[in-house]
Amino acid sequence: DVQLQASGGGLVRPGGSLRLSCTVSGFTLDDYAMSWFRRPPGKDREGVSSTYTTPGRTFYAEVVKGRFTISRDNDKNTVYLQMNNLKPEDTAVYYCAAARQDPRLVWATYEYHHWGQGTLVTVSS
Repeated sequence: DVQLQASGGGLVRPGGSLRLSCTVSGFTLDDYAMSWFRRPPGKDREGVSSTYTTPGRTFYAEVVKGRFTISRDNDKNTVYLQMNNLKPEDTAVYYCAAARQDPRLVWATYEYHHWGQGTLVTVSS
C-alpha cells in the first residue's frame, strides 16, 4: 500500500524557518522523482520544488529560489523541504508527490502517481 506522509507544517512568523518532511512507504524512494506542491488559500495548486532520480537534478519555483532547499534521504524513505526566510505569501497547504519517472514537465500534476495528504504552513505575525 503506497503512502506519502507529509509533516512539519505549522505557524511561523515572517522571516522564520520550517522543515517539511515527506515519508513514503510502499515503494522505493530511489526510483521516484519527488516534488513539493502547494495550494495557497483561494488559489490553484502550484509547483514548489522537485528532486529527480538523476543525481543533482533539482528544480525550484522562482518565488522560492534561494530560500527553499529540497533534499532526499533514500535510506530513510524521506524527502525534505527546508524553508527559510518565510513570507506571508508562502502560506499554503503543502503536498508531496511522487512520479515513477523523471517528469518531462516538472510541474505537470499528471506526471505524478502518488500524493500525500498535505500539511498546512501559515506565515503570519
